[in-house]
Amino acid sequence: MTEHAHSHGHSHGHSHSHAHGVAPDADRRWLRSALILLTAYMAVEVVIGVVAQSLALISDAAHMLTDAVSIVLALVAMRLAARPARGGYTYGLKRAEILSAQANGITLLLLSVWLAYEAVERLISPPKVTGGLVLVTALAGIVVNLICTWLLSKANRSSLNVEGAYQHILTDLFGFVATAVAGLIVLTTGFERADAIASLVVVALMLRAGTGLVRESGRIFMEAAPTGVDPDALGERLAATDEVVEVHDLHIWLITSGQPALSAHILVAPGGDCHKVRRSLQELLSGEYGIGHATLQVDHVGEQGSPDDVLTLGPRPDTGPGTGPEEQTGHCEDAHGPVHRSGPHRR
Repeated sequence: MTEHAHSHGHSHGHSHSHAHGVAPDADRRWLRSALILLTAYMAVEVVIGVVAQSLALISDAAHMLTDAVSIVLALVAMRLAARPARGGYTYGLKRAEILSAQANGITLLLLSVWLAYEAVERLISPPKVTGGLVLVTALAGIVVNLICTWLLSKANRSSLNVEGAYQHILTDLFGFVATAVAGLIVLTTGFERADAIASLVVVALMLRAGTGLVRESGRIFMEAAPTGVDPDALGERLAATDEVVEVHDLHIWLITSGQPALSAHILVAPGGDCHKVRRSLQELLSGEYGIGHATLQVDHVGEQGSPDDVLTLGPRPDTGPGTGPEEQTGHCEDAHGPVHRSGPHRR
């Protein structure tokens, strides 16, 4: 008996993507408000940075440009992700949001390299910096970024896409604080290298935020298990369920941020109730692991009754390296992952 069960109703489609009850339209509204404010202030800051000859201000303005781009990317990705699945895109375009997050992370890393180079040059040969103008502009920038940070905090940050834009603006806020300190130091002591040092502080923050975004988006593209979920422990938990003999072909991944999915092949003891086992496993996955999109193929063990004689993922535990294909009980030619059974066993 074989049963394919797909547990991905409406509760899955919405509860994970907006876990905090924030509607997509509300997300876009908060992001658009922040975009307008950032763009207006960025234009002012570029002019003042050139007049004051402050690399810290110019670097902040450059970072604000990437902030604006990150929000535009986030808005575009939201629209694409909202489109229904059709044609060859069976999940729709939900991963457009992850592409946006990765682009945000990469721009942070690239910009940090350029700013680091410029800052080192200014440490060696510092130009004349107008400290008072830098200080006033940076203080105004702190206010603008605080407002933008608040606006984006109202959106759904469980989305890696929104989190990418949020990290851009949060990094910029810290950068403005460093620039304000640098402006105060230049104004009170005349130490002009403080401007370049402030730029290096911004660079360090960019590297940290950019690395995190690239790493997390890369995990999703590589079909890695969600952070905090141990596939081996989960497999053992499933295999320990009543009437389950073996679990293999177990795959756990993220469709997009906040939308975990799982598929597995479950072997049930002879005479066991496949329907009951499937329902109990799906309740376990949804209740304990937050995995609402689970595809389980449930089969009965063969009449032999021995777990080592049934169709399994790879060679039986007692087969050696020299065992020929005709002597193995293989589920397929290439292993898809470890085998999980109740009690001691080799994976």
